[in-house]
Amino acid sequence: MTSVSKLSQKETAFNQEVVTRFELYNSLFLTLPFYQVKDTGILLPFFSSHCEHGAAEQLSPLEIIRSFFEKYVPDIDREERLNRLFRFIQYIERQVVLFDSIEDAAFNKLGHSDDGGGTLHNLFQQGQGRESMRQTIGEKLQKFSLRLVLTAHPTQFYPGPVLGIMTDLSEALKHDDINSINLLLQQLGKTPFFNKTSPTPVDEAVSLAWFLENIFYYAAASIQARVDDEVEGNGNHQVVELGFWPGGDRDGNPNVSSKSTEEVVIHLRKVLFRCYYREFKDLKKRITFRGVNEAMNALEKILYHNAFNSNPKPENQQAEILAHLATVKEVLEKDHYALFVNLVDSLVRKVKLFGCYFATLDIRQDSRVLRNVHRYCIENSSLKNLVSTEYFDMSEEDKLKAIQFTEINYSPLEDADHLVKDTLVTIRLMKDIQQSGGEKACQRFIISNCQQASDILQLMNLFLWSGWKKEQLSVDFMPLFETVHDLANAAGVMELLYTHPFYQEHLKRRGNKQTIMLGFSDSTKDGGYLMANWSIYKGKVELTAMALKYGIELAFFDGRGGPPARGGGKTHRFYSSMGKEIANDHIQLTIQGQTVSSLYGSFDTAVFNMEQLVNAGIVSALHPENNDLLDNEHRALISKMADTSYNKFMELREHPLFLQYLEKMSPLKLLANINISSRPTKRNADAELKLEDLRAISFVTSWSQLKQNIPGFYGVGTSLKQMQDEGHWEGLKELYANSGFFKTMIDNCMMSMSKSDFRITAYLVDDATFGGFWKMLKAEFDLTRELLLSLTGSTVLMQEYPVERRSIALREKIVLPLVILQHFALQQLNQLPPDDKFYAVYNKLVVRTVYGIVNAGRNLA
Repeated sequence: MTSVSKLSQKETAFNQEVVTRFELYNSLFLTLPFYQVKDTGILLPFFSSHCEHGAAEQLSPLEIIRSFFEKYVPDIDREERLNRLFRFIQYIERQVVLFDSIEDAAFNKLGHSDDGGGTLHNLFQQGQGRESMRQTIGEKLQKFSLRLVLTAHPTQFYPGPVLGIMTDLSEALKHDDINSINLLLQQLGKTPFFNKTSPTPVDEAVSLAWFLENIFYYAAASIQARVDDEVEGNGNHQVVELGFWPGGDRDGNPNVSSKSTEEVVIHLRKVLFRCYYREFKDLKKRITFRGVNEAMNALEKILYHNAFNSNPKPENQQAEILAHLATVKEVLEKDHYALFVNLVDSLVRKVKLFGCYFATLDIRQDSRVLRNVHRYCIENSSLKNLVSTEYFDMSEEDKLKAIQFTEINYSPLEDADHLVKDTLVTIRLMKDIQQSGGEKACQRFIISNCQQASDILQLMNLFLWSGWKKEQLSVDFMPLFETVHDLANAAGVMELLYTHPFYQEHLKRRGNKQTIMLGFSDSTKDGGYLMANWSIYKGKVELTAMALKYGIELAFFDGRGGPPARGGGKTHRFYSSMGKEIANDHIQLTIQGQTVSSLYGSFDTAVFNMEQLVNAGIVSALHPENNDLLDNEHRALISKMADTSYNKFMELREHPLFLQYLEKMSPLKLLANINISSRPTKRNADAELKLEDLRAISFVTSWSQLKQNIPGFYGVGTSLKQMQDEGHWEGLKELYANSGFFKTMIDNCMMSMSKSDFRITAYLVDDATFGGFWKMLKAEFDLTRELLLSLTGSTVLMQEYPVERRSIALREKIVLPLVILQHFALQQLNQLPPDDKFYAVYNKLVVRTVYGIVNAGRNLA
């Protein structure tokens, strides 16, 4: 079968399973009497169509909204018009949920396994009839691990009740159960979609724990079972690991405290034991034989107590639980023909995977905060007798020699700063968490904005001053390199650590394993799309070489957001293209925001996306010679493109209208009013807005709300044009055809552009202030689009991915009215005085549109 016919079949399946069914159920949805507002559902199709025509004619949002009411509802006043607009928003938000549910229900029918990423089935097929290949795959899997870390960044829109409805709706849609669908749509219409107040870090943890309890508990175990069945091993190697940031990630979030950290750990344990207890009850229904009563009763007591009772001093009971299960299994095999042993094995597998903690809680803090804590400890305690206050003025080289690593049980003074107290209390708390849940419960401390080796060693000092012993320091210290500058210096920083006597000894005790986190978001904000990707690629090559030089087993932890501008997109393609120059035995990445629900919101999608990543890691290890080993010529091409793109992006950043445009024309200033995160939109929340303080997620979200997605493409067109003018075009085409890294980078750029729509802001072309600035943005978009199509031999963006292209187009069509409404409200806000009686209403209108736009994009923020 040709690839063209395969694509055609996929498009046909998508039209049948998604498009047609959405049209059918949407028509039902629009007739349901959700709200006591006459004709809202009937008017919405007309409103959507009117917005489409208005955008096509490049009318301003103000003109589009006014002309709609003049044509369809001319006899209502301004207040009632605004009420209608809010009702439209409520319907459209739920249309997005309906579309999500229909896509999820159709997932297995759309042939996603042919996407080139591969699954475990594809992987194991390679070993069929080839014993050496099968053995090699087994050996690689015994060393490989995939760690998915759920983070609480402010883009998770769906609350728990809505997620539950979506799960049930997807299941009903699979079977076309019209009665259930009808009831669930009615429930959806009555269920609130957003919080009236901002969530606390614990609230965020509870929200994300829904995915652990309902999805990952089953999906991770399913993958582990598949590996255990296929690979000869003892079943103790954990292929999938889970990480968790809510309650542990303090970087720039003043709402996270040691108390919230403790509460999250308690909640994760309770959720996990609820899962164990539910599975145990099913086990108990089947295992009704003699000889198992004592072990089964002991198990029930442990699981029930941990799931439902308060436990002031919980213990790590993993070994005890496994011992009781082993007793049950032994009796079944010996006396009862091994009946239902598979059910016991299923629970054993999960207890081995999740222990008594469910997901490893990472602690993260900014290096600047940690430096201040270190300074406080030296200047305000008896420690100053051990460390000279001249330490702070020393060079980095002298600091590394001066740190003494003395064990002292120190507590801060009562008048110490909150961050000082919280840091030192949290360091102590990590030991308590390990004692109650096992080492894996909380074993990683991430230093963001890490710039020098002393940032790591000073933190280790804080541990030794807080009751930890050198020989028992069961913590992995992880630098996070984010900016272009820090990525360029990362290998040098790590060499200083690898050659430092104290750190060398610590690494030996940790099995000579080092994890390094690399951040895509801030590097994109710092240097633009191409430079960020190239800096991280080069950084990985250099860091891998440095680790090999000193015999260190290296793992990269990639801080990836949802959109390509923050490291998202087709991530499995990046990993599958890694050659032997880049450590890839362990894949670790963050998943966050609406990407959690879009990629891991159902069992089917979660298993598929995790299997793709496992497959990518193993395939790159099996065939390193077939992957990216860029020669000097191609490196030079990409490097030159990255430099040109960087210069173009920096020109944009330094433009006097840059921040002003973002503040006036996007909802940037209002993102703080969106109650979906405990985290401020910028560091130094009370200070004047500066680009360096603006969080990358707020930066990218603002551009995506504008439907311009500047961080995902700006500078790419200029760099391609330079390559073309200098005669390198054929070389770039060859690079796109043969380099998985370069191809994925280009394809993800096209995905960003597919979610852009400059028609909506085209009214700015004649604006006295921003007209020239808008034209500059549009010119780079047009240039990039033209050259990307030429480079890839396409006639439309994402031509190679017709199903995704169609899905994006439909989602953009659904939320186009929301985008128009948002810009209409922003236009009004820019014209009205703050004391106007409708000013607050337009503020609220902007905020309410953000939810649906972000969620429909699935990886826009």
